[in-house]
Formats: sequence, structure tokens, C-alpha cells
Amino acid sequence: MDSEVMVVTNPFVNVRITSSFSTFENRRRFNRGITIAELKGLLEINVGVPASCMDLEIFSTTNKFLQKMDNDDALFGSYPVDDECRIHVIDRSGGQASELFDSSKVEKFELPDDEYEKRTESVRSFLKKQHLGRYNEEEVSKKKAELSIREEQQKAAAEAISVGSRCKVEVPGQPTKVGMVMYVGTTEFKSGYWVGVKYDEPMGKHNGTVQGKQYFECQDKYGAFVKPLSVTVGDFPEEDYGLDEI
Repeated sequence: MDSEVMVVTNPFVNVRITSSFSTFENRRRFNRGITIAELKGLLEINVGVPASCMDLEIFSTTNKFLQKMDNDDALFGSYPVDDECRIHVIDRSGGQASELFDSSKVEKFELPDDEYEKRTESVRSFLKKQHLGRYNEEEVSKKKAELSIREEQQKAAAEAISVGSRCKVEVPGQPTKVGMVMYVGTTEFKSGYWVGVKYDEPMGKHNGTVQGKQYFECQDKYGAFVKPLSVTVGDFPEEDYGLDEI
């Protein structure tokens, strides 16, 4: 007696939906038994493109183009649709649908600051009532005091560092680096005191020039600016570089 093999296919398939006018990707579940015309009708609600102006393409789970879905009378399941494949919608409406996603053409409501200040239901009003964030005078004063102390510490550390000194730089989350101090003082790119260092190895960010201003000279990727408290001055020969790295 011949054995009979029956292949059972799930009537529903979960697919990813993309479109030609948006980078947004969403997921939908469709019945394999619907026609392509019916699929377009469902997608019209989903992506905002009129079904009559819609071309469909199907991509594999690895985003490899498979074929166009250009027969409106064919069943959705007659195409190679599997879970996690992608249906790409191409808009032939002349860009009308894409305008729905263009926020630059949307008139924005802007409220003057003095008017916003009068509102009692705003976030600002809530923060004031709860004494939170910048409206917590005690916390703000504490942070200002801490910042002031930190700035004084950075200034004192900077005054103890001389240009031309060998140094070791230790920044949290980064390997220890060894180099030479090339600059000490304030900068135009950021407030506070900074130390410009030329590393022994290309572990930096620039060549001593930041935002168009040259503070010192070195090879590209050998230069960096760090806060004074991150710098330890001493006799660090080049061969010591990398001892703190694995």
C-alpha cells in the first residue's frame, strides 16, 4: 500500500512591510488565501499609498530580492512568502503619499516663553511645584559648589603641569596612554583648563588642531586634549607604553 504524504502549510504568514518613501518598518500578519488586489487594499491602510498606485516586491528573510508581485488576481500564497520575508511597497502616486511623512510642511504651534510661564498645567509648572530639576534651589546650589570645587582642582592640576613633560593619561573606560605634554591652558572649543598631549602611539583624535585652531603640532591621530586631573607627569619612557593594556 502506497504511503501518502500530506504537506500542511500555515494559512497565515507574518511579514515585514517597508515602503519607498519611509524608512519605517512594521510587521503584519496576512492570510495566504487572499489575492494580491486584496493585499494591496490592506496595505493601503497600513502605509497610506492608494492601492491603484501601488507596486509590490517581495524579498527573502535575508533581504534578497525575489520577484515582483504584479498579478492582482494571483493568490498571496502563490508567491514565495515565508515568515519574516519582506513586502516592499513602491508608491507610483507621484509622491503624494510621501508628503504625509514630511514634517517640514507641518505648521508648528509655538508659544512665547512668557505665555508658557503663565500656564499651570505645563511641565515647567509641575517641576516648580515639586521643586525638581533646576527649580530645586538646594540641589542647584550644591551642584554649582561641586562644579566650582572641581574647576579649582582642574586649575591647580593644570598649573602643576609643564609643556614638554612626559606624562601618563588615565581616562575612565580607556587604556592608559603615555606621551608628552604639548599645551596647557584654556581653549576656544570648550571652557575650563585642558592639557594637549602628543601620544607615543596613534591613540589620539587629531593633529593638535581643533575646530580650525592649531594648539600644537603632531601627527594625525597622535594628539588629544584631556582634563588636567587625568594627567600624571613623570619619567615615562616610550617603552613603558602599553603596560596597563592587555
